[in-house]
Amino acid sequence: MMSNFSYNIAPYVKRELIRSYRAQKRADSVAAFRYLENAHVLGQESTYWHVKVHYLMLCWAIKQRDIKEVIGQLIRIVGAALLTAIDGVPMGNTGGSNVHALKVMPISAEHAEIIIKTKDSSH
Repeated sequence: MMSNFSYNIAPYVKRELIRSYRAQKRADSVAAFRYLENAHVLGQESTYWHVKVHYLMLCWAIKQRDIKEVIGQLIRIVGAALLTAIDGVPMGNTGGSNVHALKVMPISAEHAEIIIKTKDSSH
């Protein structure tokens, strides 16, 4: 069963995933990954969305034949599955292997507003 936060954040995460899919269809791999990073920031407090976005980042990395990213995403999938539920996520982290998996990063005002709004409606 999905938590209230997972359910409430879903439309925002899905919007970024659709944008990523469309960018991939245009062969814009840079934009596609950027949208996956946005989805990661928005959904990383939900085990479901956190693992799903890392899985999609893994798929992206395989398509790009980016071995470093493939390995990084395999590690992050395990970490997301094990640590998300116990608040083991570094807020704002974009989820790619180009940043340390535990690095806290600033969140854009737009994303912060969405996260706060969805958390407020989760109670």
